Amino acid sequence: MTELVSTTPGLYPLPDWAKRDLEELKGHQKHDLIDGTEGAEITGVYEEAREEVVTQQLDAGLDLVVEGQLRWDDMLAHPLAVADAVDTRGIVRYYNNNNFYREPVVTDDLEASGDVAAELEAAAEITAEHESDADLAAVLPGPYTLADLATDEHYGDEAEFVDAVAAFLADEAEQFPDVAHLTLLEPSLVEAAPGEGLDERASQAIDTVATAIDAEVAVQPVYGALDERVYAHLLDADIDAVGFDLVSDHDANVYNAQEYGATDDVLLGLVDGRNTLVESADTIRERVEWFQEQTPAADYGRIYATANTDLFFLPTNRFGEKLEALGAAAATTEVEA
Repeated sequence: MTELVSTTPGLYPLPDWAKRDLEELKGHQKHDLIDGTEGAEITGVYEEAREEVVTQQLDAGLDLVVEGQLRWDDMLAHPLAVADAVDTRGIVRYYNNNNFYREPVVTDDLEASGDVAAELEAAAEITAEHESDADLAAVLPGPYTLADLATDEHYGDEAEFVDAVAAFLADEAEQFPDVAHLTLLEPSLVEAAPGEGLDERASQAIDTVATAIDAEVAVQPVYGALDERVYAHLLDADIDAVGFDLVSDHDANVYNAQEYGATDDVLLGLVDGRNTLVESADTIRERVEWFQEQTPAADYGRIYATANTDLFFLPTNRFGEKLEALGAAAATTEVEA
């Protein structure tokens, strides 16, 4: 029997009240975005909003609860945007959508800021207060993606820059409180696939981050399926679960699993993070069973049921309903194809 574990890839929408309060306190221009030095009033709004979304996940019955990353104005580029040795400059389109982030330009040796660790500490305090059985999970950009979103004006070599970003993320992860799970989001492995040579380097960079933390580690590609060569190299990385986006391109994702196999645990993107249509718990479980039927030779120990992308695009009511659907789908924790 396979254990079904519900979670999400984080990057949640701000509650409507928090959005209004923050617009009054910090505006929404480039120079007003989070840089790690926000004052007490702004910090207070984020703390209250964090408690709301963590509690929302616990109430929905999710097995792995994330912090929500409500402060990440720059989406996955956030860890660099608040780091020393990084200048934030022009506004850049965030993949193929209508969201934008500040271009992080690395100008000196990267050093961990501890910003993400502090967010997780705060989330851990909330889960402890609730005395919940749910575990805390961390979310970080994958090293290849974070390097791809940034500009290097210091290291001078693409491969060396990926290594430096991996070391930076590993140092961040080493500062985390106890977490049961870490998801590394790697949309750039799909959207800007590494060429020959750099594909292997990208997997080695993931190793660097994964081995820095005592937790289950999953890599979640986003916005489609990996190129076969990139997928094969990813399987060489020291990770517990590889992810499949069954919403954007289920056929190509299943092909990779059929052709090259998969990790013992897998992470399935089953809920559409870019569409307000809410999937039912039955639909989510049917998609899990369909994936198992397509890969009958595999005997997965654990399947992580999650959204296929980050969730900040969604209105808060649909976001909440999708959390509830994921929690209900995994309420019976084992599935059998």
